[in-house]
Amino acid sequence: MYDTDKRKLLSALSHGAIFFSTAVVSVGIPIAILFVSDDPVVKENAKESINFHFNVWFWATLIGIPLGIISWITFGIGGIIFFPVVAFGFLLHWGLTIWALAHILRNSEVPFRYPFIFRVF
Repeated sequence: MYDTDKRKLLSALSHGAIFFSTAVVSVGIPIAILFVSDDPVVKENAKESINFHFNVWFWATLIGIPLGIISWITFGIGGIIFFPVVAFGFLLHWGLTIWALAHILRNSEVPFRYPFIFRVF
């Protein structure tokens, strides 16, 4: 039997780590939790969080580089035009993370699975 409060805390830390920073540092928290915890649900949540980090970085790079180049070429006008795309990306990223946290706090017995992401782990 695993401690429910500890499970909720570690799972929430795994998913919520992406709010600490969008840099590489934030993925260190779920990686550390993956290696430290012996709870199978916490481990699955940590793996899912790591996969979500990779997806956020992948899509931000795939979309951000062309938008940055277009914005640079058009002297910033492209940045204004594509602002809704960037805003949608942040809303999606934050919305999915909030959904994961709500799921974890509501039902800590089942690991959260992000929809529509590729999974490395």
